[in-house]
Amino acid sequence: MPKIEILPDVLASQVAAGEVVERPASVVKELVENALDAGAKHVEVEIMKGGSLLMKITDNGCGMSREDVLMSLERHATSKLKSVEGLAEISTMGFRGEAVPSIASVSKLRICSREHDSVEGTEVSVDGGVVRDVRVAGMQAGTIFEVKNLFFNVPARRKFLRTENTESAHVEHQVKLHALAYPEVRFTFKKDGRLVFDVPGTSDRRTRIAALSGGDIGRALVEVPLTEQAGMEVHGYVLPAEFSRKGRRQQFVFLNGRPVEDAAISRAIKDGFKGAVADGLNPTAWLWLSMEPSLVDVNVHPAKKEVRFHRPFEVRNLVLTAVENRCVAQRPSGEPAEGAGMRGVPKIISRMSGEVSRVSGGVPVVQASPQPETQNDGEETRACVRQVVSAVCPQGGEEAQGGEPSREPHFPAAIPEQTELGVEVEVDAPKFRTIGVLQQRYILMEGEDGLVLLDPRAARERIVYERVLAEVADGGVVSQGLLVAEVIDLDARDLDVVMSNVENFEEAGIAVEAFGGGSIQVSSLPALIGVKEPREFIVKMIDELVETQGARRGKQMAFEVFSEMLAKRAGRSQECDVSQVEPLLKSLFKCDLPYCTPVGNPTLIQISMNELEKKFKG
Repeated sequence: MPKIEILPDVLASQVAAGEVVERPASVVKELVENALDAGAKHVEVEIMKGGSLLMKITDNGCGMSREDVLMSLERHATSKLKSVEGLAEISTMGFRGEAVPSIASVSKLRICSREHDSVEGTEVSVDGGVVRDVRVAGMQAGTIFEVKNLFFNVPARRKFLRTENTESAHVEHQVKLHALAYPEVRFTFKKDGRLVFDVPGTSDRRTRIAALSGGDIGRALVEVPLTEQAGMEVHGYVLPAEFSRKGRRQQFVFLNGRPVEDAAISRAIKDGFKGAVADGLNPTAWLWLSMEPSLVDVNVHPAKKEVRFHRPFEVRNLVLTAVENRCVAQRPSGEPAEGAGMRGVPKIISRMSGEVSRVSGGVPVVQASPQPETQNDGEETRACVRQVVSAVCPQGGEEAQGGEPSREPHFPAAIPEQTELGVEVEVDAPKFRTIGVLQQRYILMEGEDGLVLLDPRAARERIVYERVLAEVADGGVVSQGLLVAEVIDLDARDLDVVMSNVENFEEAGIAVEAFGGGSIQVSSLPALIGVKEPREFIVKMIDELVETQGARRGKQMAFEVFSEMLAKRAGRSQECDVSQVEPLLKSLFKCDLPYCTPVGNPTLIQISMNELEKKFKG
């Protein structure tokens, strides 16, 4: 009895479906690509219950004959690849010949198709990979794929589908990707009987971006003009640096009409902004690349999401040059380029230019004067500060003599009055004297036993976190209505995350509601956070939610975690202001845990005189 056997066709297709059909959005992707390859000028996508109940893709492409419809259900049957040589120069979206039979094997599928020069079409019904019926059908020219009850015969796969709203969001995102890749094609998307969008074909890519992303985005677009290098070309649009977001969800890159994801291209986009985008953020961009099919291998991923370039450095340089030229042209003439100024510790000292004098004990006091700063300089200096503090106090606090390093820095209850040099700060306990501001980011203070660095962002984060939890415990967070409600356009996937956390928003004093399409309306914010730019605050709050959502179990995260993110965003929403140090410290030391943020990062760091002397004397 042989141990090795050939898999039955249906089972082989179901195995292939494990690679091709991940979720309803995967089905829509494959079938929309087939429609585009067929030359369709109008593609309509309709789903019900997130696509698990129904996915219907209708196009007016070239259509198929009876023989072609039946042949499309066979594995490895394709009209797009004829020879081994053709594999190196693929110019179509699909080519493997696995998608349709794989989809048919895990659903109830109906295909209707008619060629333009035929008087009748063909309708084929397939149930779990088995053809049930073939008959003549009257219909318009083109093709209709109707996929029902996805994974009905593979319950183990079906239970891994997410909520209807989440799956719908992924389908909508997929349709929008292809609508952006092919602006000349009309795209219609319907969900549960409701029209979500219907964008006409256009030759203007800016118009298509604005139609799918919102008018505010369209008005802020900065064109990246057509740039050509080494037989490759790129054209597109970016948003100014202030629109940067966490993650790369707002970057849309299309290669020969194919939506792709590539880390090197994303890095080149960010590098093109010449340091104007802060660490942890990524620019928003829409780029269309064109090159000879022989210069790229699209056959490296089952779902064709990733590609491999034969000349990756040239591709990176092309994108970098195009974005960089546009961003340099947009930069004000007085703004310094990246890397200007001294580097390292000398730079830190030079940026704190001002009088240097000495107080008792030999501690130099720097009275900082405001200095202009660029984003890149700030990031470089912060990295240097972290390096210096790490070298002096590797554990973030003073080492206890003969024992383990202390988790909380030791601060005295008071210091001798010295009001003639600096600002005297009076708090319940302890007391510090402000001596300067570093890079408009950290507050430098003198304590009895050395230098103390205060991170105002971290301090505000701890204060807001404890106040939110305290107000919730007392009956609810006090809200402050906005004079004009903010309407924010969101990606479908981001909208799903927001709507699944509406209760958390409401409990935190933020009134959020759906506003139609892919928009939300924010009408109030917590009174305690004092946000000057509500839109920016909410967008960054959503980024925090999106980044955290995938790592949390359940539909909604715990309110404590939500409060951590709210506090983090509130902490970063205000600039470093030395005049606010005294009230900030008073509020901080009223907290239960003043020395750390909700996630454990320090709010204050102390460098003792002993440690400083060791570093200088060796």
